[in-house]
Amino acid sequence: MKDFDALRTVLELEKIEDNLYRGLSYRTPWGRVFGGQVLAQSIHAAQLTTPDDRILHSMHAYFLLAGDIELPIVYDVERVRDGGSYTTRRVKAIQKGRPIFTMEASFQTPEEGFSHRETMPDVPPPEGLQNDREIGEALREQAPEIYRLTRAERPIECRPSEGAALYTSNKKEARQHIWIKAKGSLPDSDRMHQVALAYVSDYNLLATALLPHRKALSGSRVFLASLDHAMWFHQPFRMDDWMLYSIESPSAGSARGFSRGSLFTRDGQLVASVAQEGLIRQGR
Repeated sequence: MKDFDALRTVLELEKIEDNLYRGLSYRTPWGRVFGGQVLAQSIHAAQLTTPDDRILHSMHAYFLLAGDIELPIVYDVERVRDGGSYTTRRVKAIQKGRPIFTMEASFQTPEEGFSHRETMPDVPPPEGLQNDREIGEALREQAPEIYRLTRAERPIECRPSEGAALYTSNKKEARQHIWIKAKGSLPDSDRMHQVALAYVSDYNLLATALLPHRKALSGSRVFLASLDHAMWFHQPFRMDDWMLYSIESPSAGSARGFSRGSLFTRDGQLVASVAQEGLIRQGR
């Protein structure tokens, strides 16, 4: 997908019946449904059953089975609760009669309250940094596996603050910072920007857990798969402006890696947080 217009086409859902929606899948180069797509479509399905004045503030999900890119996905939304300030929805993503993904999401009517924010890391600004495709092309001979991972077109511009050194140095720290921005403009809809961020939030989380082990993994085959995913939305943002995705992995073991991320606006406001655990298997 070259830009957000192409992504928005994928994320559109067809209403089948009350609380039932159907979505198509992007044909990924790796042959399985991208987890970020299911996250985004599930959030969109929940939004379609929720009053417009209620904004998603958190979601918690489990990936159960690999999705088939040749088949549509049916989203079954359960209206768990409609309270005075909060709305709760449960979503099942279904293929071949079986759930491949489940999610619970909570929406809130905006209101004022106490406020504080984590400080954004001090990293170089996005201007002057190479994007991931440019880095992959430059490392085509030196690190062909990086070239293969970065050559696919994405609807999101990704510029690692460390540049090519992120892939070539003997990095021991499981941490990286990536500037992200949607390619193209988005409508003035907080809901659509949340859907877009959910899509991109699945990028680079498990890859961060691999950073301290890159030397040990060199030349071997690695299988990665998201197991669960959680997001918290703290305040409005725009995905067509630069945002910093700061990711760290505090733990890996038992063939699993855990990563968490913080998303900041260009002016340093923390707008969302992410956590994910995923499967990491070597040599299978």
